[in-house]
Amino acid sequence: MENGHNDLVVPASLLDTDLYKFTMQQAVLQHFPSAEGTYKFTHRDKDVFFTRECFRRFQRSASQFDRLQLGKDERDWLAKACPYLKSSYLDFLSTYRFNPAQLRLGFEPLPEDAEKDANGDGSARGNISIEAVGPWQETILWEVPLMACLSEIYFTTVDKDWNYEGQEEQAYEKAKTLLEAGCTFSEFGTRRRRSYHTQDLVMGAILRAQSDLPNAPAKVAGTSNVHFAMKYNVAPMGTIAHEWFMGVGAYTGYDYANGTALKLWEEVYQNVLLIALTDTFSTEAFYHDFVKDPHFAQHWTGLRQDSGDPFAYAPRAKQIYEQLGVDYTTKTIIFSDALTVEKALKLKKQCDELGLKCSFGIGTSLSNDFKKASSGDAEKSRALNMVIKLSSVGRKPTVKISDELTKNTGDAETVRLVKRIFGIPITDEDQVV
Repeated sequence: MENGHNDLVVPASLLDTDLYKFTMQQAVLQHFPSAEGTYKFTHRDKDVFFTRECFRRFQRSASQFDRLQLGKDERDWLAKACPYLKSSYLDFLSTYRFNPAQLRLGFEPLPEDAEKDANGDGSARGNISIEAVGPWQETILWEVPLMACLSEIYFTTVDKDWNYEGQEEQAYEKAKTLLEAGCTFSEFGTRRRRSYHTQDLVMGAILRAQSDLPNAPAKVAGTSNVHFAMKYNVAPMGTIAHEWFMGVGAYTGYDYANGTALKLWEEVYQNVLLIALTDTFSTEAFYHDFVKDPHFAQHWTGLRQDSGDPFAYAPRAKQIYEQLGVDYTTKTIIFSDALTVEKALKLKKQCDELGLKCSFGIGTSLSNDFKKASSGDAEKSRALNMVIKLSSVGRKPTVKISDELTKNTGDAETVRLVKRIFGIPITDEDQVV
C-alpha cells in the first residue's frame, strides 16, 4: 500500500486483493447482475479501540480508492494467469472504479473520551463502523482492501509498539519447516496484514525458502493476493468465500442453499476453482446437499475447512466420500482457519494417516505475527480481530452459522430461521454479531 507524505494508505493496485473477490464478482455479474449488496464491518475484540486520528486517516485513505484502475499490463497478465476470467469480465474490470460514495463510515467515541473527542483531540478512543452499500457487483470488492488499509493505519497510528526486525527470518523459517514436512501451502494474509511491506517481506522470504529447498516434498502453491502473484510470478490462489453461499441463500432461499450455490458456481467455472467451502450454514448442513446430489462429490476437487474443530474435519470428509462411493484419495482438503505451523504439521500427519491429500492457506500467522517491541519480544502484538461480511443481498439479510454453532453472524431472526431449517439447536448460549 502507498503510504506517502500525506499519510494516505491505499492499495498498491486494483489487484492488491484476494483472487476470490474477482472470481465471485464474475459469478455475481453472471447470476445476480441487478442485486444490491451491503457489507458490514465487525470488530470482535471489545477491549481494542481505534482513535479519532486513526479514523480520519482511514476516511481520507478510503476516499482515494477511486483512483485505482486496472493497467493494461495487469489485464494481459490476468488473461494468461487466470484463463477462467472471461474477456467480457476483464472488460468490466478494466472500467471498474471504486465508488467512495458507497461507504458509510462512522466513529463513536467511548463515553469517557467523549469530551476529548468534542474538543478535537485525535487521541480520543472509540469504535469504528463501516458499511458499503450499492450494487453487489461493485460493493463486493471493498472488503479486502478496506480491511488491509484499516489494519495498516491502526498499526501506524494507534499501536506503534512493534518493528520489522526478524520478520523475514521468521517467515523463512516457518516456510522451511512446512516445506520440509511436506505441507504445501499458500499465503493468505492480505486482509489482516500488518502492512503492505510486511506481506511483501513474507512473500520474498517464503519463496526464498522454496528456492533453497529444491528437493522438498512440498511447495509454495501461491498467494491469494493477485498483485503479489503477479509481482512474484506465482499462482494466484483462492476458493469460494462464505459470501457466495450467504448471498445465494438470502436471494434464492435456504432449503437447498448449498446445492444451489454449488450449481450456480459450476455454471461459471465448469472444471476449475472447484474447492467447496462447507461451513457457511455448518458443515453438516452442507453435507445434506452434498450427499443428496453425488455429482458434487464426484466433480468437485475438494473441500475447505474454515471453522470448528479442524481435527474432526478430515475423518468426517473421508466418511462422506466413502458413503457416496467416491475415491477420497483423489480429493483435497484445504485448511484455512487460524493456522499456525504447529497446527498444520499435525493436520498433515492426520491426513496422511487417513489417505487424504491436504493443503494449507496460511494468513495472519505469516502476515501479522509480531511481538511488542517494549516487551523485549516477550509479549505478542495482537492482530486486529475483524471481519467485513456481506450483510444483505437484494435487501434480504444474510447470515453465517459456521461450525462454531453458537457463534453466528447476521440478523438474529434470520439466524434462528436458518437454524430451524437445518435442524441446528437454538440455545441460550447463541451469540449473534
